[in-house]
Amino acid sequence: MEKIEKNPFEKEWNSLHQTIPFSSIHTKDYEPAIVKGITLQKKEIDAITKNPAAPTFENTIVAYEKSGRLLDKASSVFFTLMGAETNDEMQELAQKLMPLLTEHATNIGLNKLLFERIKTLYHKRQELSLTQEESKLLENSYDSFARNGALLEEAKQTRYREIKQKLSQLSLDFSEKNLKETNRYELLLKLKKEVKGLPDDSIEKAAAKAKERGKVGFLFTLDAPSFLPVMTYAQNRELRKALYLAYTSQCAHQDEWSTLAIVKEMVSLRCELAQLLGYNTYADYVLTHRMAKKAEKVYQLLEDLIKAYQPTAQKEVKEVEKWAKQQEGDDFQLRAWDWAYYSNQLKDATFHINSEMLRPYFELEQVKKGVFGLATKLYGIRFEKTKAIEVYHPDVEVFEVIDEKNNYLGVLYTDFHPRAGKNSGAWMTEFKGQWKEDGRDSRPHILLVMNFTTPTPSKPALLTFGEVTTFLHEFGHALHGLLSDVTYESLSGTNVYRDFVELPSQFMENYAVEKEFLSTFAFHYQTHEVISDELIQRIIDSSNFNVGYACLRQISFGWMDMAWHNRETAFDGDVIAYEKEIQKKTQLLPDTPESCMSSHFSHLFAGGYAAGYYGYKWAEVLDADAFSLFKEKGIFNAEVANAFRKEVLSKGGTEDPMVLYKRFRGQEPTINALLKRNGILND
Repeated sequence: MEKIEKNPFEKEWNSLHQTIPFSSIHTKDYEPAIVKGITLQKKEIDAITKNPAAPTFENTIVAYEKSGRLLDKASSVFFTLMGAETNDEMQELAQKLMPLLTEHATNIGLNKLLFERIKTLYHKRQELSLTQEESKLLENSYDSFARNGALLEEAKQTRYREIKQKLSQLSLDFSEKNLKETNRYELLLKLKKEVKGLPDDSIEKAAAKAKERGKVGFLFTLDAPSFLPVMTYAQNRELRKALYLAYTSQCAHQDEWSTLAIVKEMVSLRCELAQLLGYNTYADYVLTHRMAKKAEKVYQLLEDLIKAYQPTAQKEVKEVEKWAKQQEGDDFQLRAWDWAYYSNQLKDATFHINSEMLRPYFELEQVKKGVFGLATKLYGIRFEKTKAIEVYHPDVEVFEVIDEKNNYLGVLYTDFHPRAGKNSGAWMTEFKGQWKEDGRDSRPHILLVMNFTTPTPSKPALLTFGEVTTFLHEFGHALHGLLSDVTYESLSGTNVYRDFVELPSQFMENYAVEKEFLSTFAFHYQTHEVISDELIQRIIDSSNFNVGYACLRQISFGWMDMAWHNRETAFDGDVIAYEKEIQKKTQLLPDTPESCMSSHFSHLFAGGYAAGYYGYKWAEVLDADAFSLFKEKGIFNAEVANAFRKEVLSKGGTEDPMVLYKRFRGQEPTINALLKRNGILND
């Protein structure tokens, strides 16, 4: 009789730190594990609801928190790899699994018996002598049910289920169409003169990409390492224009990859869902669980920043256009596809600095040493590379993270370069979070995914300064996960309000222009000379170049997000026309009719940032205010770093974030530190 092999997700993983045995997992394993995980969690919840004993924190809240571990185990691996190492088979499976998972989650959220037990505890919470973390878990449990329809009458609950199912499917469709649109696009040039101005390694990569696809010439795609050098350096204006229009009009054409109908339907369904739950708008619904609390406060922040930065931004545009006219003639009109090219020239002429000049000092291996070393300086932790832990792709590296007392702190996976099965962009995620149980501290397994410049046959991976900053940003998220010290996984690490989660990441970006930090790792990859003080000073001097333009651009995304999600009615108009109207308030360059941000704005329609994109600017106010204390006391000051770790990084979502921030900083933040950092406000 043939032996039936046990599903790998049902086994106890005996690997180092119980890390994922990727070689033992196949696509066929996900569905049965997830289906069984759903069945098991149903039984676990039935056991809670059928418990004859009166509800207690342990037999209800903790039991609910611990339920679904097999489901979490399988689905976290599946959906993490959907972003980092996907294929057609997995995408097809995702279409099958998402309705099951959404239905299961909705069924739990509308489970009356479970909610009754939670509600009983919530209403007598003052009598339960709970710790701060226990109180937050109880509060979150109650809010989760209330915000997910548990208080609705039956007919409205039915409609709620339908909306949740549809939104889940639409989000998945949006993501898949974006990935396919990005992957299918290519632009082939035949002549060397057509790629004039591009750095040698960009030309080399474009030639290699063409050869890889059986073509002759120079092939460009919409991946960042291909797209950005063209926009910054290509003398060929038609090349810049073609690539820019392709990038900014992704999924906005009347074809099978269009997401315009998805955007309309998602916006309308979100509005209906919010109103079912008693809110005027989807933004109102979302913001009750954000630091901002109300849409008015978001608009106030955006308006304050527009007022502060718009004059500077308008001046910057005039200066870049003046520079361009000096090169091209008085009839030249600066367009969106010209901005990066001419602003980079002006920056180079003003500060004698550009990305290609800096690249030789940012060899990826050295950058890793610098970024990891920064965590050592601040928090005493170190990263030890290991081959003893399996990876899902040969590009991936793994590090054991060790704390200042030589204790194991967690696992960090890094995946730095683009490939066909990987979404564009950069992000931090986790295969498992941190929790404590029965005296054991179960540590997190964190993944950093990037799409950095790749090595060439003649050069190692040399990063742009922007890529170094991106590394620092995502590494800040990783530290938030790795330094978590809480009891319950749902409150650990980055499980915090969206407008707070970017504080640890954007805080780390401050170090990118600090001489004391750069001098620890920025060595020329050929000569091994440390980056000069003069070059560092030029980086510092140029760090606020076009800061007004950059701020207005970011605000425009937040403004668009609020325009989509602070509506009180369904949307049945023209997506592109509506977006154009929204953008007028922050528009600095002539409109490009073909462009549409919403059609490929994954943060809003596939990434959980709906009604929350303002959070990047909110967190920027926080990070500037927080870093001003380090600037005052010393950027590696152990006392301040320990306070930041203790009150911000280790606490996860166990307390209201403003309470945590004020405990660290001693005051609420203002925009003044950000304005000073950006040179908008003088000391």
